[in-house]
Amino acid sequence: MTRPPVPLTPPRVRCPVALITLGALLASCVTLATAPSAGAADTLLSQGKTGTASSQEGDGLAAAAAVDGNLTGTRWASKWNDSEWLQVDLGATRNLSRVVLSWESAYGKSYEIQSSDDGTTWRTLKTVTGGNGGTDDLAVSGSGRYVRMQGVARSGGYGYSLWEFQVYGGDGGTNPQPGGAVKVTGSQGNWQLTVGGQPYTVKGLTWGPSVADAPKYLPDVKSMGVNTIRTWGTDGSTKPLLDSAAAQGLRVVNGFWLQPGGGPGSGGCVNYVTDTTYKTNSLKEFAKWVDAYKSHPATLMWNVGNESVLGLQNCYSGTELEAQRNAYTTFVNDVAKKIHSIDPDHPVTSTDAWTGAWPYYKRNAPDLDLYSMNSYGNMCKVRQDWIDGGYNKPYIITETGPAGEWEVPDDANGIPDEPTDVQKAEGYTKAWGCVTGHAGVALGATMFHYGTEHDFGGVWFNLLPDGLKRLSYYAVKKAYKGSTAGDNTPPVVSNMAVTPAGSAPAGGEFTVRADVRDPDGDPITYKIYLSGNYASGDKRLVEAQWRATGNGTFAVTAPEKLGVWKVYVQAEDGRGNAGIETKSMKVVAPPVTGTNVALNKPTTASSFQGSYGDCPCTPAMAVDGKQGTRWASDWADPQWIRTDLGAPTPIRTIQLVWDPAFAKAYEVQVSNDGNTWRTVHSTTTGNGDIDTIGLNETARYVRLNLTQRGTGWGYSLHEFGIYS
Repeated sequence: MTRPPVPLTPPRVRCPVALITLGALLASCVTLATAPSAGAADTLLSQGKTGTASSQEGDGLAAAAAVDGNLTGTRWASKWNDSEWLQVDLGATRNLSRVVLSWESAYGKSYEIQSSDDGTTWRTLKTVTGGNGGTDDLAVSGSGRYVRMQGVARSGGYGYSLWEFQVYGGDGGTNPQPGGAVKVTGSQGNWQLTVGGQPYTVKGLTWGPSVADAPKYLPDVKSMGVNTIRTWGTDGSTKPLLDSAAAQGLRVVNGFWLQPGGGPGSGGCVNYVTDTTYKTNSLKEFAKWVDAYKSHPATLMWNVGNESVLGLQNCYSGTELEAQRNAYTTFVNDVAKKIHSIDPDHPVTSTDAWTGAWPYYKRNAPDLDLYSMNSYGNMCKVRQDWIDGGYNKPYIITETGPAGEWEVPDDANGIPDEPTDVQKAEGYTKAWGCVTGHAGVALGATMFHYGTEHDFGGVWFNLLPDGLKRLSYYAVKKAYKGSTAGDNTPPVVSNMAVTPAGSAPAGGEFTVRADVRDPDGDPITYKIYLSGNYASGDKRLVEAQWRATGNGTFAVTAPEKLGVWKVYVQAEDGRGNAGIETKSMKVVAPPVTGTNVALNKPTTASSFQGSYGDCPCTPAMAVDGKQGTRWASDWADPQWIRTDLGAPTPIRTIQLVWDPAFAKAYEVQVSNDGNTWRTVHSTTTGNGDIDTIGLNETARYVRLNLTQRGTGWGYSLHEFGIYS
């Protein structure tokens, strides 16, 4: 239970009576004042910087409150344990002169002031015993980027509580200083990465937001326990990102694209055997940016290429593919040698999609300092593959997380069955466990993905789509920091179901149900989204038309376009968190009462595509009752298609199931002799998908007179249904 604040203790000066020698007195005597005055050489370095703590007692008592400059109104308070701590990140290594602690009534009886260059390895600057609260103004000597109050013993039954934690030094500038050379050290099976001679485990995320948003998001990245971000490309736009990363004490794996990459931005095919121009230009370009950023304090290492050994299979096959893969990895080695000649202080690696690329690197790229690899659902097999391959270099994992759509079984609608929020969070936890489990070889990971896109891929992989934190976000934070104690966490969505999942009528309603609980008891608001990724290739999430019907059940209007759609239930807690669950549903043409009297009847058209894509697309295919076949016309206006019902027949409904090549303007015409036509319906605002037209006619022939296309293609119908 959170206790109320106690007024600030009045200022006083005291020294513990047990101190005997002058040296001990000088070392441990504590001077107290309500408003510490800095000497001429002192600059307050900590105010407004990132504060973190081992715990917080409750809402409004976070670490940031101890570095906000408010000496009487806000405070940090820990949980009620002795070994609690508060630290501040100064943004860069500084020379330190004084630390001032303004205690609330719950003070530290014994504690240490510590500093660190990397937030991992700490050195003690001052030890205090016999403290009795108030304001402790401590002279210190040393340096560090991080300064910590490490509690040893509390004064009473509460925790530790500080109104303000102030760190002073001789340089209040904001330009981060270099942290020393980065090296891969050690020997076979016992490697480590070091920065400035200190051990460094890569606890990273791949970086998604724009460079302009780096100052906005990188403090949050830092708060997760992340020390590294990974990029895929490095050029003139990179410096602001590096500057922002350095300001937060983060390092960057600077990537260089090579064709054909396995991810976004890969582009074309290159002949690595013969295309010396491409290789020469790439080498020159990479060297330019290595020289530009080799001394930047945020640079951790250089990463050449992304999944190109895999990507080459999209360009070549057989013996030529093998030759290209050997030539590519040989070129990677040339790049590594070039980088080393410019920058001997940062390692060079190269990323591919699986350990199947490593034999090529082993054979052709001995100048790489370490290997890198992207692996998702099968991450925990990497260790055995490394052992079986007899490799002699360590590695980092440059992308990992939950199983991807290429790794999961298909659902009943024939599309990849996306893991649940809970399963995705477990995927990150498991992946990190397998990285740390390969001690001395796996030097860390940059997990995928610190992104904010709220689309098909964003919901599958992003830790905070649309800025909303997922269960996966907290799984990564727990992996890197060891705890998420005190965090408000997202709603948990489970048991989502869609009915009917395989036959939702276009434009009609279907039912979505899910169980939702919030671990913190926060009120929940809902949103329902649809994605046409599998129906149309559109990866956006569009909010559906829906209504709540009670007990976690929603009536949702299906889109008119046929195909398999993804449905998303998004539960938000109003605290910046969201649970998101998704299932697929198949949109079909809405049922029509009556008999399809056009089925397999003689049908002709003004033209048809004989051999284009999936064609031939004859007129008969529009009346065969199969939504997987279609009629397609030439790419010109006007066109027509007509069906002979064999005799005058009552017509009550016409249903047109359009391919994406639809008619914007058309007429429905009827005739009893096939020569004289009468228009019974017309539109100039057609939008494709499904047109269901009610009629009350009797005729032998029915014709669509198509006068304006909706696309640059022709006209195309999956079904021309005529119902009696």
